[in-house]
Amino acid sequence: MATKCRFIAEPKTAAPKPGVDRGPIHLVEAGLVEQITDLGWKVKFDGHHQFEDVDAANDPPIGILKNPRLVSRVTEAVAKAVGGHARNGELTVTLGGDHSLLDSAHPEACLIWIDAHADINIVETTESGAKVSEFSWVKPLLNADRLVYIGLRDVDAGEKRILRENNIKAFSMHEVDKYGIGKVVEMALDHVNPNRDRPIHLSFDVDALDPSVAPSTGTPVRGGLTFREGHYICEAIYETGLLVALDLMSPLVDVEQEVNPSLADAASVHQTVQVGCSLVRSALGQS
Repeated sequence: MATKCRFIAEPKTAAPKPGVDRGPIHLVEAGLVEQITDLGWKVKFDGHHQFEDVDAANDPPIGILKNPRLVSRVTEAVAKAVGGHARNGELTVTLGGDHSLLDSAHPEACLIWIDAHADINIVETTESGAKVSEFSWVKPLLNADRLVYIGLRDVDAGEKRILRENNIKAFSMHEVDKYGIGKVVEMALDHVNPNRDRPIHLSFDVDALDPSVAPSTGTPVRGGLTFREGHYICEAIYETGLLVALDLMSPLVDVEQEVNPSLADAASVHQTVQVGCSLVRSALGQS
């Protein structure tokens, strides 16, 4: 087992619902660093990235894009941090952030994306037709044949078109129900990593799990993965011995319960945080 694990908590967000900024640090406060250490990993905790220099208040929309400067600057900073550690041969564990963290240190890697949503809408131009220069730093790294989804069940028409036109493989909950999670994971690996020789980046959004399992998310959708199905995915990827990076898109944790208590009560927050920690442990060797 590898012994280096660079652990990055990245809470800054431009999401419209309050509380997601706190998700990553709640996982850390729940003892996740110590839990990973207990599995035999040498953990280097990179701290709680706040990115306080990014001022969302002075970040007007560009066409339909909300907080474009904040999103660009934070995403670039996180990408550089993750890429730097990966180039040092460290397995990176990122809490929060974004699914687009595939790093340049592993250009041949495949991405296994666990999510209820495809999150793949793209904006080449704004409504005015102007180019979005804020994201000019983004360079394509991933071929479509090295991306696979598991758990989709809430995909809009535009995203379906993108998936279809780019021939991106996706296993929805229909396939999970039809074939079982073991077969789906095997088929997913056969698609993106047929020879089992490519590094694997696992990006896991907790909303892929059914809300009965992980209730404290900003975008819950019924009919998701069970507790065991989610953990089986993580265990199976670990067993390949090819995991080089892990993202956990962390749960919604309402910062001020008294402001909007309907978003996440304390019990739901605790349950989801515990599940998040458990998923990370499973991806790093706990069985």
